[in-house]
Amino acid sequence: MAHKKITIEDITSLDYESVAAKLSSYIRKMVDESGMSGVVLGVSGGVDSATALALAVKALGPEKVLALIMPDTGVTPLEDTSHAKKLVEMYNVDYKILDIKPIVDAYLIALGEGPDKRSVGNLRARIRMSILYLYANMDNLLVMGTGDRSEILLGYFTKYGDGAADFHPLGCLYKSQVRRLALHLGVPKNVALKPSSPRLWPGHMAEDELGLSYEEIDVILYAIFDLGLSRDEAVEATGLEAWKIDRVIELHKKTEHKRRWPPVPDPEEYVWQYRKNIVS
Repeated sequence: MAHKKITIEDITSLDYESVAAKLSSYIRKMVDESGMSGVVLGVSGGVDSATALALAVKALGPEKVLALIMPDTGVTPLEDTSHAKKLVEMYNVDYKILDIKPIVDAYLIALGEGPDKRSVGNLRARIRMSILYLYANMDNLLVMGTGDRSEILLGYFTKYGDGAADFHPLGCLYKSQVRRLALHLGVPKNVALKPSSPRLWPGHMAEDELGLSYEEIDVILYAIFDLGLSRDEAVEATGLEAWKIDRVIELHKKTEHKRRWPPVPDPEEYVWQYRKNIVS
């Protein structure tokens, strides 16, 4: 059966004013139900954190938002920190700039080992997470995540690093939708359209590591997870090479553990069947 050709416009043609209003309401609901005073989030100078910041301010007002800019000055480009600083000043929120390089270095010195760049990169993400939760605890705040749906479905985040948060308001939006929402919310173009990068090591760029552009990824994810197409149907409907569909499916499958709580043994199988007879 032939399927209508899927394009990026099928994904990005949304009423972004309504999306922004709905997500702002969601953020307010999460904070109100938690009994917390507001949110803290990491602002990197990239599109996801910029959009999350804009939504948080729209939802709660700047006085209930704390932004942490956490570069590793040995890795993070100065441009990213500059963009992040301009964003927090533009939205008039309280912020702190915290260089995590001394913390990373202290870990590596204490370990006395030379881990590979990916392991150290994930360490950077987990250090940032621990700092966010430190300030959340101190100031009675929720940690607001900045991950989008594309990253979550691909598992393109650090487990217990940037994947750790109290809620992810952008988790229902594909990367290409986040970019459009960012522009709608007034995020500067040079941030909204900036190539994505976790910046976990020098020269680290998302699309280079993934092997596809986010527009291709989003079309494939939409075909599989929203339209429910099979692998072969997705190849036909997207017009993309089969290896690209296979790559996205593989990334989703191999990162399933990142989207689940750690497994726990079934008490019926591992505990209660060994209950001793108790004489009353």
